[in-house]
Amino acid sequence: MATFTWIASTGASLTIRPTVRRVAFGDGYEQRLAFGINTQPEVWSLEFRGKTTTEAAAIDAFLRARGAVESFTWTTPTGIVGKFICEEWSRSVDEPNIETVRATFKQVFDL
Repeated sequence: MATFTWIASTGASLTIRPTVRRVAFGDGYEQRLAFGINTQPEVWSLEFRGKTTTEAAAIDAFLRARGAVESFTWTTPTGIVGKFICEEWSRSVDEPNIETVRATFKQVFDL
């Protein structure tokens, strides 16, 4: 499995949306139950600012090679190693030979 080694710029943000099954009844009563084994996957919004065109192209190539299908190993800003996929990323040119890559990494729990 490939490892994503680039370090994100400061300001990364973490979102957690627990996997929950809900059943709502007609009288306003609602019942909730955690669904699955790993019910709180992490989703990280990241920026890689100030990268050269070569570095930005390498990040882009790494993400394209996996195409949101193949997971990769990545160490979060909090120091936790996990398996992630990237379903969406963008690249912008800030000035000549200086680019920013924005990506969203979603934690997965496959084999």
